[in-house]
Amino acid sequence: MSDNNFTTWSNRPAFLLATVGGAVGLGNLWRFPYIAGENGGGGFVIIYLAFVFLLGLPILSSEMLIGRKCHKSPLNSVKELVASHDASSFWKSIGWMGVLLPFLGFSYYVVVCAWAIDYLHLAILNSFHGIDGANSAQLFNERTNHPILQIFLSGFFISMTVWVIAKGVNNGIAKISKILMPLLFVLIIILVIYGMIQGEFLQALDFLFSPDFSKINTQSIIMALGQALFSLAIGTGLIMTYGAYMPDHYSIKESAAIVCIGDTLIALLAGLAIFPIVFANNLNPGEGPSLIFITLPIAFGGMPGGYLVGILFFILLIFAAYTSTMGMLEPIVSWLEEKYPGKRKILSIISGFTIWIFALGSVLSFSTIADVKPLEFLGVERNFFGIVDYTVANLLLPINALLIATFSGWVIKNSLMEEQFSQDSANWQIYWRFTNKFIAPIAIGIVLIDLTLA
Repeated sequence: MSDNNFTTWSNRPAFLLATVGGAVGLGNLWRFPYIAGENGGGGFVIIYLAFVFLLGLPILSSEMLIGRKCHKSPLNSVKELVASHDASSFWKSIGWMGVLLPFLGFSYYVVVCAWAIDYLHLAILNSFHGIDGANSAQLFNERTNHPILQIFLSGFFISMTVWVIAKGVNNGIAKISKILMPLLFVLIIILVIYGMIQGEFLQALDFLFSPDFSKINTQSIIMALGQALFSLAIGTGLIMTYGAYMPDHYSIKESAAIVCIGDTLIALLAGLAIFPIVFANNLNPGEGPSLIFITLPIAFGGMPGGYLVGILFFILLIFAAYTSTMGMLEPIVSWLEEKYPGKRKILSIISGFTIWIFALGSVLSFSTIADVKPLEFLGVERNFFGIVDYTVANLLLPINALLIATFSGWVIKNSLMEEQFSQDSANWQIYWRFTNKFIAPIAIGIVLIDLTLA
């Protein structure tokens, strides 16, 4: 236990596996391959990697620093720092975002989690055998346009997450992460080896790692930065919450670097698992979000061993989503538990149920209320799911990342920085301060301006 009577991770591997697991999710397996595909592959990957390590690492370290210093939920950690630094109460918005963002994020993320469970079931039933493009698209539309099924599956996935969070940090999150993360890594390696044997692996290598800067424009650079923030779960409350359980003798810089490396490695391996299959079947690597649920089933249905590969792939997708949703529910429950100590189980259930009720808007956006566009009067042609997705991924996440960087660069005192980075070099401290003070706010500010003008 910490001096604040606050839970700490039982050991460093538990902390790192849980944190990498929280960051690794659909952003790596679903979003990264198709965004790389849409933006020309190799050149985009290089820019993405630069953003992960030059900007992602310092901001990630900031979140860990804030969490560990106060050993509280994001909301109360930021409140405590604002008070001790005699800073403007405006900065408390970072803490509020650390509760609101995981709530909103989970509510639409669970839609894709439900699809993944459904598609695992379809893969087991061999429903992809001999399927073509038109039939695959029709199958996807039929499954997502099944409100009762999708409501049940989303509720089931949320219940799975509640079950883990109710057990606590070490008996729940750490235990499950120690099982799922090694399994996830093994599954992805199996799929990469399969791609080497049965797929167009060299073409995938060329696509992912041969830079073609002629395809890079301002938009793809901005997308690379956005994807780096999204993939590392920056600004979601997850890193700050898991950082709050960090013992003082762990190096923040090393821990943040391992999270960045683990997250990026899985994103790149996902590309090497998916693209050889895509190219071997003459499918389009820039297919967009439908790459996973429409394009890949065509490949699974027509390739040697595709039945087993399809099953393994959707198990992988579910594992990655599961470790992420644990990191979305924990910031909410940790905050509530500070208000109502000793009631973690009931608080986990209430939180999960509330998220599920709110999630119905996103779940039904592909069936019952597909044509309902709540903000149409403002000229916004998006359904409920589209509005929540855009608001979280394109507005609130970058805004919170901007606030965290600016708060770290301009408000946090040198004495606190030196205390928390006591194991790290003076050069790292200078770099951390400079990046949070100038580079990150400017870069993220450009992303937000571009999104506003888009």
